[in-house]
Amino acid sequence: MKAILHADKNWGIGRDNGLMFRLPADMRFFKETTTGNVVVMGANTLRSFPKGPLPNRTNIVLSRTLEEGEGYIVVRSEEELFSLLENYPKESVYLIGGASLYRKFFPLCEEILLTKVDADGGADAFVENLDENADFVKISESEPVETNGYTVRFCTYRNKKL
Repeated sequence: MKAILHADKNWGIGRDNGLMFRLPADMRFFKETTTGNVVVMGANTLRSFPKGPLPNRTNIVLSRTLEEGEGYIVVRSEEELFSLLENYPKESVYLIGGASLYRKFFPLCEEILLTKVDADGGADAFVENLDENADFVKISESEPVETNGYTVRFCTYRNKKL
């Protein structure tokens, strides 16, 4: 499994159950990377999508309370999630949020694809600073890219324990 997300300079990932920035280059990267693959999320992440589940992907939602719906599969436990994920190639599975799932599952991710935004987004949801986590090593970082008035870098972190 891999994780994919963007974070501001304080490792904030969201505000008011939504994105802090509109970043066309990041959205394009996210869409190109996840289309045709499996995306795993929590119920709040699903609710944050204005048009519902992401098209052209297998949407899996880990939730104890969310009802089944069109375009997504609900699993009630981590055990059920990992049992279901055995049906998919591990390189096709992307964790897409939210913060509690990132905290819980980062240690199980082989790679984390992170778009670093050189700005403060006023976040109320955060992930840990991967640059300070001894279990992860940054294996690539793009040159700065300007998108919608923000400077971003596309980074890949590898889990040294996996």
